[in-house]
Amino acid sequence: TSRRGTYARPSRFASARPSGPRLRVSTCGSSLGPLRPSRRTRARPRKPPPPPFATMSVASLRLELMDQSLGMPRRFRALFGLRSVGSDASVSALLDSLVDPSALFKHEVAFALGQMQAQAAVATLKTILVDEKEHGMVRHEAAEALGAIASDECLDALETACGDESQVVRETAVLALQRFRYAAAMRNGGVKSPKKAKEENQKTLGSAKEKLCSSVLGGTTNTTPAATTDTSHDSPYISVDPVPAASVHIPLDQLKLCLLDEAKPLWDRYAAMFALRNRGGAPEVAKVLAEVLVTSKSALLKHEVCYVLGQIQERGEGARAALTTVLENCNEHPMVRHEAAEAIGSIAAVHTKSLLEKYRSDTCQIVAESCEVALDMMEMEINDEFVPLVVEAQTASA
Repeated sequence: TSRRGTYARPSRFASARPSGPRLRVSTCGSSLGPLRPSRRTRARPRKPPPPPFATMSVASLRLELMDQSLGMPRRFRALFGLRSVGSDASVSALLDSLVDPSALFKHEVAFALGQMQAQAAVATLKTILVDEKEHGMVRHEAAEALGAIASDECLDALETACGDESQVVRETAVLALQRFRYAAAMRNGGVKSPKKAKEENQKTLGSAKEKLCSSVLGGTTNTTPAATTDTSHDSPYISVDPVPAASVHIPLDQLKLCLLDEAKPLWDRYAAMFALRNRGGAPEVAKVLAEVLVTSKSALLKHEVCYVLGQIQERGEGARAALTTVLENCNEHPMVRHEAAEAIGSIAAVHTKSLLEKYRSDTCQIVAESCEVALDMMEMEINDEFVPLVVEAQTASA
């Protein structure tokens, strides 16, 4: 889309810049006022001013990412920028940032590493997954990331986590293990490579966060052929889904019934949800997803439902009301409330801004920080302020 971008508007970085490589923004005027052109200049047609752009290095993005004195929205934008670059240096920066005290931040870093399918992150993600002292939301995201990477080194940790005491971690590990086996079957069955599949079906749809993370460089991380198996290559959305979408030949009514059926395995319900998302018809899909938020007993499924609502960005009253109810429910799992907040920010209905501002001071730190980030996303969506990121060639792989 025309709004698709990979970094924040430059004005956010106009002050308090870190030392080292800096953000450079093009300008269309001069502080000294307009210059009077010469006669020779007047005789020639003038070129239109260049569009705004931002140039940053991986090193400067890393400084933003690691600086805990900065606000969470600003650090998230640096995170999104590093994810969009997709270089070994980006992976290294993300791994180093996992010492952060914020569970929300660490969960987002683990998610990014999984979406990048970064083989170099496997050892660290496995350590996080087995650490029972770590927050359950971070461990959940580590398990999902291992499932997205799907290399042989991921197998043992996922098998162990399938018996974890935490329901969220256990359910995530089961899904990730199934995805691992599905990806292995794809590789062994000679399914077309993800690169070729993506060339045939470019992913252009997604939430505000996904648009910010989409790569303009075609950057690569230190992945292996096994790790780059994208089971969601037939999806138009900018994400590596935890479960492949169900067959396009399954009738819509059957998909809806499967998604709403609490007796069905989570794998089948996820597959039905992604199939509905991919087929379009956002108002009707949002209606079904909103019903799941009311009826489902699985925090894991509800958090993914919120994520998908943020992807399709349907502004219908039913979806917004369901997300609002989730965010306002202090007894709901923080992981679900977090995704509801980000979905509200991505949908960017103006009258929901006050809701996010209210819960920016929630007693749950995960929810409060999520609302800060969501407000930043909402502002970009409303004002159409996505600005392309250009990473300096000599530092993109530094």
